[in-house]
Amino acid sequence: MFADLWLGIDVGTDVALANTVAREIIESGLVHEGFIENATVDFDVFKASVADWTLERGAAVTGVPAEAIKELAHAYASAGTAQLCWTLGITEHHNATDNVLSLINLSLLTGHIGRYGSGLVPVRGQNNVQGGGDMGALPNKLPGFQDVEDEALRSKFEEAWEMPVPAKSGMHLSLQFEAMERGEVRSVYIIGENPARSEADNVRTRRLLLGLDTLIVQDIYMTETASLADVVFPATAAWSESEGTVTNSERRVQRVRAAVRPPDGTKSDIDILGLLASELGARWKDQSAEEWWDELRGLSPIHFGMTYERLEAERGLQWPCRTLEDPGSTFLHGRFWAEPREGPPAPFHAVVHAPPVDELTDEFPTRLTTGRHLESYNTGAQTGHFDAPSRPGADIDLSPEDANQLRVKTGERVRISSRRGSIEAPVRVVSTQRAGLAFMAFHYPEIVDVNVLTIDAWDPKSGTAEFKATAVRLEKI
Repeated sequence: MFADLWLGIDVGTDVALANTVAREIIESGLVHEGFIENATVDFDVFKASVADWTLERGAAVTGVPAEAIKELAHAYASAGTAQLCWTLGITEHHNATDNVLSLINLSLLTGHIGRYGSGLVPVRGQNNVQGGGDMGALPNKLPGFQDVEDEALRSKFEEAWEMPVPAKSGMHLSLQFEAMERGEVRSVYIIGENPARSEADNVRTRRLLLGLDTLIVQDIYMTETASLADVVFPATAAWSESEGTVTNSERRVQRVRAAVRPPDGTKSDIDILGLLASELGARWKDQSAEEWWDELRGLSPIHFGMTYERLEAERGLQWPCRTLEDPGSTFLHGRFWAEPREGPPAPFHAVVHAPPVDELTDEFPTRLTTGRHLESYNTGAQTGHFDAPSRPGADIDLSPEDANQLRVKTGERVRISSRRGSIEAPVRVVSTQRAGLAFMAFHYPEIVDVNVLTIDAWDPKSGTAEFKATAVRLEKI
């Protein structure tokens, strides 16, 4: 068992690290043979795919010492329970899906899945992201993660809603912007998002939004995106001004209650949508939040057992919760441990390391990665309205080595340029920062708009842009 082992990999080498860890686990005889035999397929193909990822090769590619990789591999494989947790640092890459699949491979190798205390934990970046996906805010899924292209599943929604449902998956966000560029998407309705600030290469993003025939924005603030819109619907803050449910990263559904009266002239998201539906000739029912939830329960088997009464009494339940007696599920994938196994096996995936799209060169020699500050939230539409004593500010964090090379000190300004644009920001010298790596938060676009720099290359499977790996040039002003 180890404590406080920080690997600090080179940005964009997640697959290389995972493959190296996997090879070390296999070569050291630490795989869970019983689990692999009972619950998985394609192990031999995967084993061959990582055969060349020696500790030495992994260290050379990732920048992590070979001994540290070895220590991680042995500690993870031999632990009684272990979890792999990740956030947007894994998924905001052009190969985001492969990054996640490489971690899934490690859990399958060791049997650290489908047991209490062991598993894979994608920690959501925002409140109720899980709930949005659960309710069908995905281009290929209906509520309850039911495939929109499955005719039998789709037909029950059509019957309940008395409306046809498109039989083909829709477009994720990156594809939508490409369709705007081709003139195939001419009208856009945005609810609670601020893509004019949050999207990569946002000079292009704003150009495309301004080129639409119609842009409608529904939000609680007049965001940068809302300022571009033809129509703005002022909404209530769902977390404090309206009734409903919220789902967290552990799949726990909990009640949300109106704590304060919303501002005059605002309405809840569902009321706005209902009024608009009526104007368009639809026959939406005038229902309470609980009645809408009961409709959802009738269509989503994994939510059926979660009545408002139970959510109140038990202070939340975790899906799947399929019956009124079901206590909910504290963890997923326990079926893999049944003998014989229940359901299909879990496949290993042979994934190949691919470096960031934005290459480091003599012209752009520094790697810039973006992320969060503790007390701030996304583009700052909410948290930017108040001061926080712990807020670092709209700085660029540099290592002492890079600061010395540029001959700059904390507080002095630099120009940061990528292949897409340039911005200026004050420097903050951070003693723990790695040489060659710069960091900026994206919460302060009105001061320093870092997404002028980021690349809009995106993962073809998830549609997520590569925010985490931009090549830049730094110049003292």
